[in-house]
Amino acid sequence: MQSFVVMQGQTYQEEKELGMIWSRKQADDGSLPHSWLRVSEVQEGDRIFHYVKGDIVAISVAKTGCQSAPRPTSMPDEEDGYLVGLDYHELEFPINIRSTFEVLLPFMPIKYAPFQEDGSGNQGYLYPCNDELAMKLIELISNLNIYRIDKEQLELAMSPVRQIERNMLIPTLAETETAVKTKIRLGKQQFGQGVFPLWDQTCALCEVALPELLRASYSKPWKDSTDVEQVDSYNGVLLCYNHHALYENGLIAFDGQGRLHISSRIPEEKYEIYSIRPKMKIARKEANKPYFKWHKRHLFNK
Repeated sequence: MQSFVVMQGQTYQEEKELGMIWSRKQADDGSLPHSWLRVSEVQEGDRIFHYVKGDIVAISVAKTGCQSAPRPTSMPDEEDGYLVGLDYHELEFPINIRSTFEVLLPFMPIKYAPFQEDGSGNQGYLYPCNDELAMKLIELISNLNIYRIDKEQLELAMSPVRQIERNMLIPTLAETETAVKTKIRLGKQQFGQGVFPLWDQTCALCEVALPELLRASYSKPWKDSTDVEQVDSYNGVLLCYNHHALYENGLIAFDGQGRLHISSRIPEEKYEIYSIRPKMKIARKEANKPYFKWHKRHLFNK
């Protein structure tokens, strides 16, 4: 199961009533924007969060995979486009992205993020929504639309409670949360099981070999990785907890040859405390190289 964020604006009401999303196959200049082409990636069962004028207003489930079809309106386009049929579940209380962006920011990918740094939506149509971002959006939606206790309910007005219980939003959120949690748990478990033997069960930078003190550290984080990269053992390096924290926060990095680079934020007189020294070299594999280079380019704090 994949998740997406669709930017609808004025098209939301019409597309909701028709139970679908649709995009053209190419622009007037013959180009194909990535956010249009991405509609072709949607498969049956995928989840889509609907962004309209600053808010997440609905979550939907794909009833079909992508099909080639004209826009199903009273004035359809002459050319075929990408169409996906959806079951929409509108939120009683929309999620305002700007007001919640601080908690969403850690899960924003570097590439193809649906939202800008100020919390506004990016231009385009359909964006990928990585598993961790999807989990946080589900949490925000649930807190506001399911776990919220209204005064009427406290006064034993039971009809609103029954209405919520009948709403298909609840099982949709529950099923989505379970599926995403399971994918993350199994994926990270598979990743870790592959990383440990690649590094001989020992921290790449020091001699710590106690399993309880070791972490399989991602070079390219889960939120930025493809499904394949998320479980690729070469996307990781085995580090003790101290070195893991330095690596995860971009205070150290490795180049394509496996040489250590140290952030200027760490004073030289502290190197010994952290058991690091400039140009230390680790026994990296060739398949580690592109991941190390990505980490150094995007996450390293020089």
